[in-house]
Amino acid sequence: MGKSKVLVVGGTGYMGRRIVNASLAQGHTTYVLQRPEIGLDIDKLQMLLAFKKQGAHLVEGSFSDFQSLVDAVKLVDVVICTMSGVHFRSHNILLQLKLVEAIKQAGNIKRFFPSEFGLDPALMGHALEPGRVTFDEKMVVRKAIQDAKLPFTYVCGAGFAGYFAGNLSQMGTLVPPREKVLIYGDGNSKVTIVDEDDLATYTIKTIDDPRTLNKTLYFRPPENVLTQKQLVDMWENLTGKKLEHITVSQQDFLASMKGMDYAGQVGVGHFYHIFYEGALTNFEIGKEGEEASKLYPEVKYTRMNEYLKIYA
Repeated sequence: MGKSKVLVVGGTGYMGRRIVNASLAQGHTTYVLQRPEIGLDIDKLQMLLAFKKQGAHLVEGSFSDFQSLVDAVKLVDVVICTMSGVHFRSHNILLQLKLVEAIKQAGNIKRFFPSEFGLDPALMGHALEPGRVTFDEKMVVRKAIQDAKLPFTYVCGAGFAGYFAGNLSQMGTLVPPREKVLIYGDGNSKVTIVDEDDLATYTIKTIDDPRTLNKTLYFRPPENVLTQKQLVDMWENLTGKKLEHITVSQQDFLASMKGMDYAGQVGVGHFYHIFYEGALTNFEIGKEGEEASKLYPEVKYTRMNEYLKIYA
């Protein structure tokens, strides 16, 4: 058995470009869907051409042309979708229903990875409005996958380092605060924070691994399961400067939603579940799941004290 051929849908996006690079690096024949909707977005086109230079194949297809999706799917063994599910970029989760239909019609796919990568939606039935829409829509896609009897792997359970580490988990910024840091509650909820390139590496490793078939892959690399206070301590030790710590109660944090735009309210809800409930780590991984760093101990994942150095 050779390595599976992979189609990445959403390959120019934040996770998608990393999935393409990881797939190529691990020796998979890699196709990237090139959608005509790209229009005059030259950054996306140039990224696609850069993938082509690295050895990826570009295949034209559109969600408004069903047969083009079926034809693209028939070229490969595995489909990975990385379409955005965050409201401050674009929010396209339910477009995947067309992809599920195309995979069902093509009939040749050994594994489908829908766009997940964050909190496990199966555990978020209690999520707050309006942010719960993300989880509800992901569950609609999961139901379609299961109704179509498609083989799958769900990849979830990590906070992206780019959004949670470099900014010390502060909302509304991507860089570290200089004077004051907001601490959510007691700052002691355990949060898994993983470098996005490592997420992509782990994801590609599962493709031909029978242990992850019809399972959920979670991330609990031991040195990257941190509290917010531990993350702030790392930063203060790195810079040699103490920040002023301002504790934000649960009530005050939720009250901050008032007056925010829709995307901001979604973000507050998700931060609440992660930092006040500990929703990335407050459950045992059962028989329906596997943990990435246990399955693939050979991956030298980036520790957050190393990751933070570039911000100093």
